[in-house]
Amino acid sequence: MLDVLGIASRNLSRYRRRTVLTLLLIVIGMVAVLLFIAMAGSFKSMMVGQITDSILGHLQVHRKGYVASIDNLPLNLNMKPAMVAKVEEALKQNTAVETWSPRVKFGGMFSNFAETTSIRVNGIDPERETATMPLLPGRLVEGPKEGALLDKGQIVIPQLLARGMKTKVGDTVVVVATNSDGSVNGKTFVVRGILESASGPGGRDGYVHIDDARDLLRMRDKEVSEFAIRLKDFSRLGSVESQLKQALESLTNKEGKPALEVHTWADLSPFANLARMIDLMTVFIKIVLVSIVLVSVMNVMIMAVYERIREIGTIAAIGTPPSRILSLFLAEGLMLGVVGTIAGAVISLGAIYGLNIWKLTFNFGMQQNLVLEPSIATGDVLTIAAMVVGVAIVASLQPAWMASRMDPIHALRHV
Repeated sequence: MLDVLGIASRNLSRYRRRTVLTLLLIVIGMVAVLLFIAMAGSFKSMMVGQITDSILGHLQVHRKGYVASIDNLPLNLNMKPAMVAKVEEALKQNTAVETWSPRVKFGGMFSNFAETTSIRVNGIDPERETATMPLLPGRLVEGPKEGALLDKGQIVIPQLLARGMKTKVGDTVVVVATNSDGSVNGKTFVVRGILESASGPGGRDGYVHIDDARDLLRMRDKEVSEFAIRLKDFSRLGSVESQLKQALESLTNKEGKPALEVHTWADLSPFANLARMIDLMTVFIKIVLVSIVLVSVMNVMIMAVYERIREIGTIAAIGTPPSRILSLFLAEGLMLGVVGTIAGAVISLGAIYGLNIWKLTFNFGMQQNLVLEPSIATGDVLTIAAMVVGVAIVASLQPAWMASRMDPIHALRHV
C-alpha cells in the first residue's frame, strides 16, 4: 500500500500545475463551507439565545387551545390551581429542567392620564422570571438594573410605548383590564424601567408583579396563563418536550384528551423559520462543495488517464494486474482529497480563530452590537473532511476503472 501511495505521489508531482489548481479548488470549497457553518451556526445560536433567554424560554406549557388563541390572551384558558400543581410537580421531577417561571398574561389599556393606548401585560414572579430569562434584565435601557426587576406596584414598560406616550421612569400610570367575568378594573403603577424589545420595534409587552396582575384581574384563585421553562442543556430540548408531554398526559379535559400542551420555542416564534432556513442553506452549501470536489477531481483524473495511455499500456504489458492499476489511480484521488482536506481544515480553523479575535458585531432586532463568536464542532469538521475524501475517491473511480480495463496493445499504439 505504501508503494502505491508513493507512486501516486510522484505521478501527482509530475503535473504540478494541474495538481495545485485541483487542490486549490478543494481547499477553497472546504474553507467556504466550514466558515459558513461556523458563522451561520454562531448567528443561529445567538438569535435563538436572544429569543429563548429574554422572551420565551426553551419550553412553555399552556392549557390546550391557549396558543391557538394567544393573540387574544384569553383569560378563560388559564390553568387552574390543580393544573398548576400538576405542572410544577412534573417540572420538579424532571432533572433536565433548571428552572421555570409562571406567568399571567392579559391585554389591557395603558394610560398616563393624558393619553391611552393598548398594552400586553405579563404578570411575573421577578426572581423566577430573571432566573428563567437571564437576558431579560439586560434589555433595560432606563431604570435601575440592580436588585429585582420590579416590585409590587411597579411596572416595566416597552420602549415603544414609553416613547409614544412620553412616559419616563418614576411616572405614575394606570392599567385597565377586563377580567374573565367581563368586569373592568384599573390599577395604578409606578414605572420602574423601560425595556428594549428583543424582536423588533413592534414589541408592546410590559411586566408587572404576578400578584398585581391577579389583583387587577380579580382572580379568586392563583391561576397561571403559561409556564416558561429553562433547561440545563438546550440540546435535550426534544427529549424533555416528550418527557413533559408524557408526564402531563394524565390530566385530561371533558373529551378525554390531554388538557395541557407543551411547546418548544420554535413552535411559538416566527424566527424558527429563519433558523430552519439557515440549516437548509448549510445543506445546499455542502452540496456545492461536493460538486466542486467531484468535478475538479474527476477532471484531473480523466486528463491523467488520457495523457498516460501509453504508460498504462506499458505497465499492463509487463504484467501489472488491473487491480493494481485501479488502486494507483484511486490512490491519486485519495491523496488529492486528503491533502486538500488537511489544508482546508487548517486554514478554516485559523480563519475562525482570527474572526474571534476580530470580534465581529451585528444588530438583531433592537439589540445592538451583539458580538458574533464563530465556532465549529469537531464533528462538523470530521464530517466535511470525510465527505471531501469520499467524493474524491468516488470521482477517481470511473477514470481508474477505465485505465485498469485498457487493452495493452491498443494503449501502446496510442500516439
